[in-house]
Amino acid sequence: MSFFRRLHKFSSQKPYPKVVQPPVGKKPPVAPKTDLSHAQAQAREIILEAKDEALKIRTALEQKELELKDLKASQLDKLKAISRLKPDEAKKMLLSAYEKRLTRDIAEIVSEAEERAKAEADEKAKEILVEAMRHGATDYVAEYTVSIVKVKDEDMKGRVIGRDGRNIRTFEKVTGVEVDLDEPGLIRLSCFDPVRREIARVALEKLLADGRIQPSRIEEIVKRVKEDIDRIMRREGEKLAHAVKVFNLPVEIIDKLGRFKYRFSYGQNMIAHTLEETRVGIKLAHEVGANVNIVRLGCLLHDIGKVIDDAEGTHVEVGVKFLRQFRVPEAVINCVAEHHEDKPFSSTESVLVYIADAISGSRPGARYEDHEGYLTRMTQIEDIASGFTGVDTAYAIQAGREVRVVVNPKDIDDDATVKLASDIRDKIKEEVKDFPGQIKVNVIRETRAEAVT
Repeated sequence: MSFFRRLHKFSSQKPYPKVVQPPVGKKPPVAPKTDLSHAQAQAREIILEAKDEALKIRTALEQKELELKDLKASQLDKLKAISRLKPDEAKKMLLSAYEKRLTRDIAEIVSEAEERAKAEADEKAKEILVEAMRHGATDYVAEYTVSIVKVKDEDMKGRVIGRDGRNIRTFEKVTGVEVDLDEPGLIRLSCFDPVRREIARVALEKLLADGRIQPSRIEEIVKRVKEDIDRIMRREGEKLAHAVKVFNLPVEIIDKLGRFKYRFSYGQNMIAHTLEETRVGIKLAHEVGANVNIVRLGCLLHDIGKVIDDAEGTHVEVGVKFLRQFRVPEAVINCVAEHHEDKPFSSTESVLVYIADAISGSRPGARYEDHEGYLTRMTQIEDIASGFTGVDTAYAIQAGREVRVVVNPKDIDDDATVKLASDIRDKIKEEVKDFPGQIKVNVIRETRAEAVT
Protein backbone atom coordinates (compact mmCIF):
# COMPACT_ATOMS: atom_id res chain seq x y z
CA MET A 1 0.00 0.00 0.00
CA SER A 2 1.34 3.46 -0.93
CA PHE A 3 2.08 6.23 1.54
CA PHE A 4 -0.82 8.41 0.40
CA ARG A 5 -3.36 5.68 0.74
CA ARG A 6 -2.22 4.91 4.25
CA LEU A 7 -2.37 8.60 5.11
CA HIS A 8 -5.90 8.86 3.77
CA LYS A 9 -6.97 5.76 5.75
CA PHE A 10 -5.55 7.20 8.98
CA SER A 11 -7.20 10.57 8.50
CA SER A 12 -10.59 9.00 7.75
CA GLN A 13 -10.74 7.30 11.21
CA LYS A 14 -12.67 8.81 14.14
CA PRO A 15 -10.80 11.33 16.28
CA TYR A 16 -9.57 10.35 19.79
CA PRO A 17 -11.92 11.21 22.70
CA LYS A 18 -11.13 14.37 24.58
CA VAL A 19 -9.67 14.17 28.03
CA VAL A 20 -11.49 16.37 30.50
CA GLN A 21 -9.05 18.02 32.85
CA PRO A 22 -10.26 19.05 36.30
CA PRO A 23 -10.35 22.73 37.05
CA VAL A 24 -7.13 24.29 38.21
CA GLY A 25 -6.78 24.26 42.01
CA LYS A 26 -9.24 21.42 42.64
CA LYS A 27 -8.38 17.77 43.55
CA PRO A 28 -10.04 14.92 41.72
CA PRO A 29 -12.92 13.39 43.60
CA VAL A 30 -12.04 10.38 45.80
CA ALA A 31 -14.30 7.34 45.73
CA PRO A 32 -15.90 6.70 49.07
CA LYS A 33 -14.64 3.66 51.16
CA THR A 34 -16.91 0.68 51.17
CA ASP A 35 -17.40 -2.19 53.71
CA LEU A 36 -15.62 -4.61 51.36
CA SER A 37 -12.33 -2.74 51.58
CA HIS A 38 -12.55 -2.76 55.37
CA ALA A 39 -13.11 -6.57 55.49
CA GLN A 40 -10.15 -7.12 53.21
CA ALA A 41 -7.93 -5.09 55.50
CA GLN A 42 -9.03 -7.08 58.54
CA ALA A 43 -8.38 -10.38 56.74
CA ARG A 44 -4.92 -9.17 55.76
CA GLU A 45 -4.13 -8.35 59.35
CA ILE A 46 -5.29 -11.83 60.56
CA ILE A 47 -3.15 -13.55 57.91
CA LEU A 48 -0.12 -11.54 58.90
CA GLU A 49 -0.65 -12.36 62.57
CA ALA A 50 -0.96 -16.10 61.71
CA LYS A 51 2.23 -15.97 59.69
CA ASP A 52 4.01 -14.29 62.55
CA GLU A 53 2.77 -16.99 64.98
CA ALA A 54 3.81 -19.82 62.59
CA LEU A 55 7.20 -18.23 62.17
CA LYS A 56 7.64 -18.09 65.95
CA ILE A 57 6.63 -21.81 66.28
CA ARG A 58 8.95 -22.82 63.47
CA THR A 59 11.80 -20.92 65.04
CA ALA A 60 11.12 -22.62 68.39
CA LEU A 61 11.02 -26.09 66.72
CA GLU A 62 14.27 -25.46 64.93
CA GLN A 63 15.79 -24.45 68.22
CA LYS A 64 14.50 -27.63 69.89
CA GLU A 65 15.82 -29.74 67.00
CA LEU A 66 19.24 -28.21 67.41
CA GLU A 67 19.12 -28.91 71.13
CA LEU A 68 18.13 -32.57 70.49
CA LYS A 69 20.93 -33.03 67.99
CA ASP A 70 23.38 -31.65 70.50
CA LEU A 71 21.97 -33.93 73.20
CA LYS A 72 22.14 -36.99 70.91
CA ALA A 73 25.69 -36.19 69.98
CA SER A 74 26.68 -35.81 73.61
CA GLN A 75 24.96 -39.09 74.55
CA LEU A 76 26.73 -40.91 71.72
CA ASP A 77 30.03 -39.47 72.85
CA LYS A 78 29.32 -40.71 76.37
CA LEU A 79 28.33 -44.19 75.07
CA LYS A 80 31.49 -44.37 73.00
CA ALA A 81 33.55 -43.38 75.97
CA ILE A 82 31.86 -45.97 78.20
CA SER A 83 31.68 -48.93 75.77
CA ARG A 84 34.71 -48.10 73.69
CA LEU A 85 32.81 -49.40 70.65
CA LYS A 86 32.50 -47.92 67.22
CA PRO A 87 29.00 -47.11 65.97
CA ASP A 88 29.01 -50.05 63.53
CA GLU A 89 30.12 -52.42 66.25
CA ALA A 90 27.44 -51.20 68.64
CA LYS A 91 24.80 -51.52 65.94
CA LYS A 92 25.88 -55.06 65.16
CA MET A 93 25.75 -55.95 68.87
CA LEU A 94 22.23 -54.63 69.26
CA LEU A 95 21.02 -56.47 66.16
CA SER A 96 22.63 -59.68 67.36
CA ALA A 97 20.92 -59.47 70.75
CA TYR A 98 17.59 -58.79 69.10
CA GLU A 99 18.09 -61.68 66.71
CA LYS A 100 18.82 -64.06 69.60
CA ARG A 101 15.66 -63.02 71.36
CA LEU A 102 13.64 -63.54 68.18
CA THR A 103 15.28 -66.94 67.65
CA ARG A 104 14.26 -68.06 71.11
CA ASP A 105 10.68 -66.89 70.55
CA ILE A 106 10.52 -68.64 67.17
CA ALA A 107 11.93 -71.84 68.66
CA GLU A 108 9.26 -71.84 71.36
CA ILE A 109 6.52 -71.35 68.79
CA VAL A 110 7.91 -74.10 66.55
CA SER A 111 8.28 -76.47 69.51
CA GLU A 112 4.67 -75.91 70.57
CA ALA A 113 3.48 -76.47 67.00
CA GLU A 114 5.49 -79.69 66.72
CA GLU A 115 4.14 -81.05 69.99
CA ARG A 116 0.60 -80.26 68.94
CA ALA A 117 1.14 -81.87 65.52
CA LYS A 118 2.67 -84.99 67.11
CA ALA A 119 -0.26 -85.37 69.49
CA GLU A 120 -2.76 -85.07 66.66
CA ALA A 121 -0.73 -87.37 64.41
CA ASP A 122 -0.46 -90.05 67.10
CA GLU A 123 -4.20 -90.08 67.64
CA LYS A 124 -4.89 -90.25 63.91
CA ALA A 125 -2.31 -92.99 63.41
CA LYS A 126 -3.87 -95.08 66.18
CA GLU A 127 -7.29 -94.76 64.60
CA ILE A 128 -5.97 -95.80 61.18
CA LEU A 129 -4.01 -98.78 62.49
CA VAL A 130 -6.84 -100.04 64.69
CA GLU A 131 -9.27 -99.81 61.79
CA ALA A 132 -6.81 -101.56 59.46
CA MET A 133 -6.18 -104.39 61.91
CA ARG A 134 -9.88 -104.85 62.45
CA HIS A 135 -10.44 -105.33 58.71
CA GLY A 136 -7.34 -107.52 58.36
CA ALA A 137 -8.14 -109.94 61.15
CA THR A 138 -8.60 -113.52 59.97
CA ASP A 139 -10.29 -116.46 61.61
CA TYR A 140 -7.41 -118.90 61.53
CA VAL A 141 -4.89 -120.23 64.01
CA ALA A 142 -1.28 -120.38 62.89
CA GLU A 143 -0.47 -123.89 61.71
CA TYR A 144 2.38 -125.92 63.20
CA THR A 145 3.33 -128.99 61.19
CA VAL A 146 6.28 -131.32 60.98
CA SER A 147 6.85 -133.83 58.21
CA ILE A 148 6.16 -137.01 60.13
CA VAL A 149 4.59 -140.20 58.80
CA LYS A 150 3.12 -142.69 61.24
CA VAL A 151 3.56 -146.42 60.70
CA LYS A 152 1.25 -149.03 62.22
CA ASP A 153 3.77 -151.82 62.07
CA GLU A 154 7.49 -151.62 62.69
CA ASP A 155 7.95 -154.25 59.96
CA MET A 156 6.99 -151.58 57.43
CA LYS A 157 10.20 -149.72 58.26
CA GLY A 158 12.14 -152.77 57.05
CA ARG A 159 10.25 -152.67 53.75
CA VAL A 160 10.96 -148.98 53.45
CA ILE A 161 14.67 -149.70 53.91
CA GLY A 162 14.63 -152.59 51.41
CA ARG A 163 17.33 -155.11 50.64
CA ASP A 164 20.73 -153.55 51.38
CA GLY A 165 18.96 -150.23 51.82
CA ARG A 166 18.14 -149.82 48.12
CA ASN A 167 14.57 -148.62 48.73
CA ILE A 168 15.49 -145.88 51.18
CA ARG A 169 18.41 -144.77 49.00
CA THR A 170 16.12 -144.52 45.97
CA PHE A 171 13.50 -142.64 47.97
CA GLU A 172 16.02 -140.11 49.31
CA LYS A 173 17.53 -139.67 45.85
CA VAL A 174 14.31 -138.93 43.97
CA THR A 175 12.71 -136.80 46.70
CA GLY A 176 15.78 -134.97 48.01
CA VAL A 177 14.87 -135.52 51.67
CA GLU A 178 16.54 -137.29 54.56
CA VAL A 179 14.66 -140.21 56.12
CA ASP A 180 15.00 -140.88 59.86
CA LEU A 181 13.65 -144.22 61.13
CA ASP A 182 15.03 -144.16 64.68
CA GLU A 183 11.87 -143.05 66.48
CA PRO A 184 9.40 -145.88 67.21
CA GLY A 185 6.15 -145.74 65.25
CA LEU A 186 7.27 -142.71 63.24
CA ILE A 187 9.23 -141.91 60.10
CA ARG A 188 10.65 -138.40 60.17
CA LEU A 189 11.37 -136.58 56.91
CA SER A 190 13.93 -133.77 57.00
CA CYS A 191 14.55 -131.24 54.21
CA PHE A 192 15.08 -127.49 53.92
CA ASP A 193 12.70 -127.23 50.96
CA PRO A 194 9.12 -127.47 52.27
CA VAL A 195 7.75 -128.47 48.87
CA ARG A 196 10.15 -131.39 48.51
CA ARG A 197 9.33 -132.41 52.06
CA GLU A 198 5.60 -132.34 51.29
CA ILE A 199 6.10 -134.42 48.12
CA ALA A 200 8.08 -136.97 50.12
CA ARG A 201 5.43 -137.14 52.84
CA VAL A 202 2.53 -137.70 50.43
CA ALA A 203 4.53 -140.22 48.36
CA LEU A 204 5.58 -142.19 51.44
CA GLU A 205 2.00 -142.37 52.68
CA LYS A 206 0.88 -143.69 49.28
CA LEU A 207 3.66 -146.28 49.25
CA LEU A 208 2.83 -147.46 52.76
CA ALA A 209 -0.85 -147.76 51.83
CA ASP A 210 -0.03 -149.60 48.60
CA GLY A 211 2.53 -151.93 50.20
CA ARG A 212 4.53 -152.39 47.00
CA ILE A 213 7.74 -150.62 47.93
CA GLN A 214 10.50 -151.04 45.38
CA PRO A 215 12.73 -148.61 43.43
CA SER A 216 10.63 -148.50 40.23
CA ARG A 217 7.41 -148.10 42.19
CA ILE A 218 8.98 -145.36 44.33
CA GLU A 219 10.01 -143.39 41.23
CA GLU A 220 6.52 -143.77 39.72
CA ILE A 221 4.70 -142.64 42.86
CA VAL A 222 7.03 -139.70 43.47
CA LYS A 223 6.63 -138.51 39.86
CA ARG A 224 2.85 -138.69 40.12
CA VAL A 225 2.83 -136.85 43.47
CA LYS A 226 5.04 -134.10 42.04
CA GLU A 227 2.51 -133.48 39.28
CA ASP A 228 -0.31 -133.42 41.82
CA ILE A 229 1.56 -131.01 44.09
CA ASP A 230 2.37 -128.71 41.15
CA ARG A 231 -1.32 -128.54 40.28
CA ILE A 232 -2.21 -127.90 43.90
CA MET A 233 0.37 -125.09 44.18
CA ARG A 234 -0.82 -123.40 41.00
CA ARG A 235 -4.41 -123.59 42.21
CA GLU A 236 -3.40 -122.19 45.60
CA GLY A 237 -1.40 -119.39 43.95
CA GLU A 238 -4.36 -118.37 41.81
CA LYS A 239 -6.64 -118.59 44.81
CA LEU A 240 -4.35 -116.30 46.84
CA ALA A 241 -3.99 -113.74 44.03
CA HIS A 242 -7.73 -113.69 43.33
CA ALA A 243 -8.49 -113.35 47.05
CA VAL A 244 -6.71 -109.96 47.05
CA LYS A 245 -8.15 -109.06 43.59
CA VAL A 246 -4.95 -109.42 41.57
CA PHE A 247 -5.41 -111.00 38.15
CA ASN A 248 -3.39 -111.86 35.03
CA LEU A 249 -0.10 -112.45 36.82
CA PRO A 250 2.56 -114.47 34.93
CA VAL A 251 2.30 -118.22 35.49
CA GLU A 252 5.80 -118.33 37.01
CA ILE A 253 4.79 -115.85 39.70
CA ILE A 254 1.55 -117.75 40.36
CA ASP A 255 3.52 -120.97 40.84
CA LYS A 256 5.85 -119.30 43.35
CA LEU A 257 2.91 -117.87 45.28
CA GLY A 258 1.41 -121.35 45.43
CA ARG A 259 4.54 -122.59 47.22
CA PHE A 260 3.45 -120.42 50.15
CA LYS A 261 1.00 -123.22 51.02
CA TYR A 262 3.86 -125.39 52.26
CA ARG A 263 6.11 -122.62 53.57
CA PHE A 264 6.08 -121.49 57.20
CA SER A 265 7.92 -118.57 58.77
CA TYR A 266 8.30 -119.00 62.54
CA GLY A 267 5.22 -121.22 62.51
CA GLN A 268 3.13 -118.73 60.52
CA ASN A 269 1.85 -120.07 57.21
CA MET A 270 2.94 -117.89 54.30
CA ILE A 271 -0.43 -117.88 52.54
CA ALA A 272 -2.22 -116.84 55.72
CA HIS A 273 0.42 -114.20 56.47
CA THR A 274 0.35 -112.77 52.92
CA LEU A 275 -3.44 -112.67 52.84
CA GLU A 276 -3.64 -110.94 56.21
CA GLU A 277 -0.85 -108.47 55.42
CA THR A 278 -2.35 -107.54 52.04
CA ARG A 279 -5.72 -106.79 53.60
CA VAL A 280 -4.10 -104.56 56.21
CA GLY A 281 -1.98 -102.76 53.59
CA ILE A 282 -4.98 -102.10 51.33
CA LYS A 283 -6.94 -100.63 54.21
CA LEU A 284 -4.04 -98.38 55.20
CA ALA A 285 -3.61 -97.22 51.60
CA HIS A 286 -7.29 -96.22 51.43
CA GLU A 287 -7.00 -94.32 54.72
CA VAL A 288 -3.93 -92.24 53.78
CA GLY A 289 -4.73 -91.79 50.10
CA ALA A 290 -1.82 -93.83 48.72
CA ASN A 291 -1.78 -95.84 45.49
CA VAL A 292 -3.84 -98.89 46.46
CA ASN A 293 -2.76 -101.08 43.53
CA ILE A 294 0.95 -100.60 44.25
CA VAL A 295 0.42 -101.46 47.93
CA ARG A 296 -1.72 -104.46 46.94
CA LEU A 297 0.97 -105.93 44.66
CA GLY A 298 3.78 -104.99 47.05
CA CYS A 299 2.12 -106.85 49.92
CA LEU A 300 1.29 -109.86 47.76
CA LEU A 301 4.85 -110.25 46.43
CA HIS A 302 6.96 -108.98 49.33
CA ASP A 303 8.05 -112.46 50.57
CA ILE A 304 8.27 -114.25 47.22
CA GLY A 305 12.03 -114.64 47.66
CA LYS A 306 11.45 -117.04 50.56
CA VAL A 307 10.24 -119.77 48.19
CA ILE A 308 13.07 -119.39 45.65
CA ASP A 309 15.77 -121.87 46.62
CA ASP A 310 17.95 -121.86 43.52
CA ALA A 311 19.46 -118.38 44.11
CA GLU A 312 21.80 -116.98 46.73
CA GLY A 313 21.16 -113.95 48.90
CA THR A 314 18.52 -112.76 51.32
CA HIS A 315 14.88 -113.34 50.45
CA VAL A 316 14.60 -109.61 49.69
CA GLU A 317 17.45 -109.65 47.16
CA VAL A 318 16.30 -112.91 45.58
CA GLY A 319 12.70 -111.67 45.32
CA VAL A 320 13.74 -108.40 43.65
CA LYS A 321 15.87 -110.24 41.06
CA PHE A 322 13.05 -112.66 40.31
CA LEU A 323 10.41 -109.95 39.85
CA ARG A 324 12.60 -107.89 37.52
CA GLN A 325 12.42 -110.75 35.00
CA PHE A 326 8.70 -110.14 34.48
CA ARG A 327 8.68 -106.35 34.09
CA VAL A 328 6.94 -105.74 37.38
CA PRO A 329 6.49 -101.96 37.96
CA GLU A 330 9.47 -100.35 39.66
CA ALA A 331 7.28 -98.90 42.43
CA VAL A 332 6.19 -102.44 43.37
CA ILE A 333 9.77 -103.73 43.27
CA ASN A 334 10.79 -100.90 45.59
CA CYS A 335 8.12 -102.01 48.07
CA VAL A 336 9.61 -105.52 48.03
CA ALA A 337 13.19 -104.22 48.33
CA GLU A 338 12.39 -101.91 51.27
CA HIS A 339 9.92 -103.92 53.36
CA HIS A 340 12.68 -104.86 55.86
CA GLU A 341 14.37 -101.40 55.67
CA ASP A 342 17.32 -102.87 53.77
CA LYS A 343 17.06 -99.68 51.70
CA PRO A 344 15.68 -96.25 52.65
CA PHE A 345 11.98 -95.85 51.93
CA SER A 346 11.37 -94.30 48.51
CA SER A 347 7.60 -93.83 48.72
CA THR A 348 4.58 -93.85 51.00
CA GLU A 349 3.55 -97.18 49.50
CA SER A 350 6.82 -98.79 50.63
CA VAL A 351 6.23 -97.58 54.18
CA LEU A 352 2.70 -98.99 54.16
CA VAL A 353 3.93 -102.42 53.00
CA TYR A 354 6.51 -102.37 55.81
CA ILE A 355 3.85 -101.43 58.39
CA ALA A 356 1.39 -104.07 57.18
CA ASP A 357 4.09 -106.76 57.30
CA ALA A 358 5.04 -105.74 60.84
CA ILE A 359 1.41 -105.77 62.00
CA SER A 360 0.78 -109.26 60.62
CA GLY A 361 4.05 -110.74 61.85
CA SER A 362 4.10 -109.21 65.32
CA ARG A 363 0.50 -109.64 66.43
CA PRO A 364 0.02 -112.05 69.37
CA GLY A 365 -0.15 -115.68 68.30
CA ALA A 366 0.96 -115.04 64.73
CA ARG A 367 4.39 -116.62 64.93
CA TYR A 368 6.14 -119.26 66.93
CA GLU A 369 9.79 -119.89 67.60
CA ASP A 370 11.72 -122.01 70.05
CA HIS A 371 12.03 -119.76 73.08
CA GLU A 372 15.41 -121.03 74.21
CA GLY A 373 16.93 -120.72 70.74
CA TYR A 374 15.50 -117.24 70.39
CA LEU A 375 16.97 -116.06 73.69
CA THR A 376 20.33 -117.68 72.91
CA ARG A 377 20.62 -115.91 69.56
CA MET A 378 19.54 -112.52 70.93
CA THR A 379 21.94 -112.78 73.87
CA GLN A 380 24.80 -113.84 71.61
CA ILE A 381 24.30 -110.87 69.29
CA GLU A 382 24.20 -108.41 72.20
CA ASP A 383 27.31 -109.94 73.81
CA ILE A 384 29.28 -109.70 70.56
CA ALA A 385 28.42 -106.01 70.13
CA SER A 386 29.07 -105.18 73.80
CA GLY A 387 32.53 -106.77 73.67
CA PHE A 388 34.04 -103.94 71.62
CA THR A 389 35.90 -101.05 73.25
CA GLY A 390 33.89 -97.85 73.66
CA VAL A 391 30.45 -99.51 73.56
CA ASP A 392 28.13 -98.47 76.38
CA THR A 393 25.11 -100.62 75.60
CA ALA A 394 23.87 -102.91 72.82
CA TYR A 395 20.32 -104.05 72.13
CA ALA A 396 19.16 -106.73 69.70
CA ILE A 397 15.75 -105.74 68.32
CA GLN A 398 13.27 -106.84 65.63
CA ALA A 399 13.71 -110.53 66.50
CA GLY A 400 17.45 -110.22 66.02
CA ARG A 401 17.28 -108.50 62.62
CA GLU A 402 18.91 -105.34 64.02
CA VAL A 403 21.44 -104.62 66.76
CA ARG A 404 21.48 -101.08 68.08
CA VAL A 405 24.83 -100.07 69.59
CA VAL A 406 25.24 -96.93 71.73
CA VAL A 407 28.87 -95.79 72.11
CA ASN A 408 30.61 -93.36 74.44
CA PRO A 409 31.32 -90.17 72.42
CA LYS A 410 34.44 -89.49 74.47
CA ASP A 411 36.03 -92.80 73.47
CA ILE A 412 34.93 -93.05 69.83
CA ASP A 413 34.75 -90.27 67.23
CA ASP A 414 32.59 -90.13 64.11
CA ASP A 415 35.10 -91.87 61.88
CA ALA A 416 35.61 -94.69 64.37
CA THR A 417 31.86 -95.41 64.45
CA VAL A 418 31.94 -96.44 60.79
CA LYS A 419 34.75 -98.89 61.42
CA LEU A 420 33.05 -100.18 64.58
CA ALA A 421 29.88 -100.99 62.63
CA SER A 422 31.90 -102.98 60.09
CA ASP A 423 33.82 -104.85 62.81
CA ILE A 424 30.63 -105.82 64.65
CA ARG A 425 29.04 -106.95 61.39
CA ASP A 426 32.03 -109.16 60.51
CA LYS A 427 32.16 -110.74 63.96
CA ILE A 428 28.42 -111.49 63.99
CA LYS A 429 28.71 -113.04 60.54
CA GLU A 430 31.58 -115.21 61.77
CA GLU A 431 30.17 -116.35 65.11
CA VAL A 432 26.37 -116.37 64.76
CA LYS A 433 25.46 -119.36 62.64
CA ASP A 434 21.68 -119.15 62.67
CA PHE A 435 19.99 -115.79 62.14
CA PRO A 436 16.95 -114.70 60.07
CA GLY A 437 17.83 -112.97 56.80
CA GLN A 438 20.08 -110.00 57.49
CA ILE A 439 21.25 -108.37 60.70
CA LYS A 440 21.53 -104.58 60.55
CA VAL A 441 24.19 -103.01 62.78
CA ASN A 442 23.24 -99.48 63.83
CA VAL A 443 25.94 -97.60 65.78
CA ILE A 444 24.73 -94.45 67.56
CA ARG A 445 27.04 -91.70 68.84
CA GLU A 446 25.53 -88.55 70.28
CA THR A 447 26.26 -85.75 72.72
CA ARG A 448 23.60 -84.04 74.78
CA ALA A 449 23.34 -80.81 76.74
CA GLU A 450 20.46 -80.02 79.05
CA ALA A 451 19.40 -76.98 81.02
CA VAL A 452 16.35 -76.49 83.21
CA THR A 453 14.84 -73.19 84.26
